[in-house]
Amino acid sequence: MRLSNRQFIDSDETVFSIEAMADGLRVAIPDVTVAIWDGAGDLAAFLQQLADDFRGWPGKRVWHTNQLTLEAGFHSGGHVELTWKLRPWSSQQAAWETSITTWIEGGQQLTALASDVQTFLARS
Repeated sequence: MRLSNRQFIDSDETVFSIEAMADGLRVAIPDVTVAIWDGAGDLAAFLQQLADDFRGWPGKRVWHTNQLTLEAGFHSGGHVELTWKLRPWSSQQAAWETSITTWIEGGQQLTALASDVQTFLARS
């Protein structure tokens, strides 16, 4: 998963590109939009909360916007399963959707990911 090309549309809206690569798969969405009014909240804060709860949590935690959903589950041994679901359109019935699952260590690695996303999305 790679985030790039961050743009601030105004004080309420951020747009960025996301690219997912796996064996035999490469998809990109150039315009993932996150706005304060869509209720998604801050992706970096979501990841930081996961990192803060390094001892685990029950069930799944989910962050989403129209084109991107991130689902997190805690597993034995301190491993976190992150499932990234991408869809280029939110309103077209014939649209495609793909998901890629990545595994990360719930302590240091997840803290580093949260920090990297915070730096990427920072407005200053």
